[in-house]
Amino acid sequence: MITVYGIPNCDTVKKAITWLKENKIDFQFHDYKKQGITKTILNNWSKQVSMDVLLNKKGTTWKACTPEEQADAAKKAGAIQLMTEKPSLIKRPVIEKGGNVLAVGFTADNYAAIFVK
Repeated sequence: MITVYGIPNCDTVKKAITWLKENKIDFQFHDYKKQGITKTILNNWSKQVSMDVLLNKKGTTWKACTPEEQADAAKKAGAIQLMTEKPSLIKRPVIEKGGNVLAVGFTADNYAAIFVK
């Protein structure tokens, strides 16, 4: 079973979920806002995907961070700490299966390559 990590009101997460449902792919949803995210999970992801991909520096949450928080995020430990405290900083959605990151973000072509065999 795959897990979709994100927040339900995110447009990209909505597109990903719609695509998965239309293609009859079973998944469970992990809501960062309600369920949080652990450093252990983020550390695992960071071994598979670069921090430049995981840490969303384009959103309003990043822009609202203090200069000190942004500077701390330059190091992996600081970025993980910040994403744990502010999960909206994690690029969405992250699709995972058995601890393996399958995708970060959403594009229909990428999902088709991953899920449609």
